[in-house]
Amino acid sequence: MSSEIRQLEPKALWNKFADLNAVPRPSKQEERVIKFIKDFGASLNLETIEDEVGNVIIKKHATSGMEDRKAIVMQSHLDMVHQKNNDTEFDFIAQGIDMYVDGDWVRAKGTTLGADNGLGVATIMAVLESTDIAHPAIEALFTIDEETGMTGAMGLKGGLLKGEILLNLDTEEDDEIGVGCAGGVDVTATRTYAEEETPEFKIGFKVTVKGLQGGHSGMQIHEGLGNANKIMNRILFDGFENFGLRISEVDGGSLRNAIPRESNAIVAIDSIHEEAFIAETNEVAKTIKLEYSTMEPDLVILVSRIETPTSIMDLGVQEGLTRAVYAALNGVYRMSADITDLVETSNNIARVIVKEGHIKIGCLTRSSVESSKWDLANSLRATFELTGCEVSFDGDYPGWKPNMDSDILKVLVPLYKKLNNGDEPHVAACHAGLECGILGTNYPDMDMISFGPNIKGAHSPDERAQISSTQKYWEFVKEILKHIPKE
Repeated sequence: MSSEIRQLEPKALWNKFADLNAVPRPSKQEERVIKFIKDFGASLNLETIEDEVGNVIIKKHATSGMEDRKAIVMQSHLDMVHQKNNDTEFDFIAQGIDMYVDGDWVRAKGTTLGADNGLGVATIMAVLESTDIAHPAIEALFTIDEETGMTGAMGLKGGLLKGEILLNLDTEEDDEIGVGCAGGVDVTATRTYAEEETPEFKIGFKVTVKGLQGGHSGMQIHEGLGNANKIMNRILFDGFENFGLRISEVDGGSLRNAIPRESNAIVAIDSIHEEAFIAETNEVAKTIKLEYSTMEPDLVILVSRIETPTSIMDLGVQEGLTRAVYAALNGVYRMSADITDLVETSNNIARVIVKEGHIKIGCLTRSSVESSKWDLANSLRATFELTGCEVSFDGDYPGWKPNMDSDILKVLVPLYKKLNNGDEPHVAACHAGLECGILGTNYPDMDMISFGPNIKGAHSPDERAQISSTQKYWEFVKEILKHIPKE
């Protein structure tokens, strides 16, 4: 699995990444990777601490001549998004990631790669293990559960860390230096409904939406990618309007922070409409595929005859559901007025489940402005409550306010230019949810910065890490460590 990966340069980093990716580490199930990191720290005879929520801190003294520099925190998260293609057989709980080299990229076979944030973790491990990299005193902070709630960062107590500068290694563009990020909140709508026995004159169909790219629901929300839940709802709405389609089940999307790639619905229509329904739905599918032909060339929409379902939704609830999902915003709500090309506020309709009398719609709303985040969250709440849903707000976390006067930023910009023939880095805030904003609540005086190598398609099975970019990033890391300011 990892032999060709281990031959890549820099070997110190790629070997640690291969070691890490052999350990199953989906969010919420990080026990094995926590043990792996603790054993790693112990093997180096470094002070290793696990806090009460599962974060791991490994401390390493400054190298000779660097004792007068400010102490730093190097931080990355241990968990990874577990997404796979529908036709890929893979158990994220039991298997390590199956990687391969594709030209200048490292990919996984049919699953997410875990470069987000495994390359950051591997970087820190390589620095901790090194004997020839100059650096100040380091506190390596490995947080848990970043991808599904940031509970590791939220649970980190104040006073555990003494470092004055935090290097977050969770940015996915190698020419970007991150100085801010979005906060977020989960908006979840639920309700029950009465099921009706399917009339004898109805026949069953399965509607499938698949082949979408998916991706990161923050970093890629502005790209115009297809959302399987919205596309499916459009088809169901049209089917009801024209043929009285009735819904039995819907199962769309997967994780809150991933743009949904697939959705399946089981429906029933009057048997006399069979031919017309198939023809009309295929026409709607053709229209949708044409609309998305540039961004989603592999989109597939299928309608297939199946056994008639035994039950269908209450009609009034179905009408409310399809109208609410149609009305609920998905995508960009507002662009930043202060930072060019930055998405300020957005929503991802991540999960739609309709089954056995229960509806659940899960959204992740993000914003770098708290008031705008809650404005959109309340808009979604109002939309779903109009259909009789109960709406809850969970997992609220703050954004990270940009500090353009940061001392560590003043170090990184000239270093980047020196290493890259005078090219200017892109100093920016991002629309992803980094842990810096949360960590800053208990460490308000810590100077924070974020950077990383090129990673494309994060949170999807198309995730890939660029080899040449990782080499560039590794040289940047080593230079930064050498140039940390003095106390």
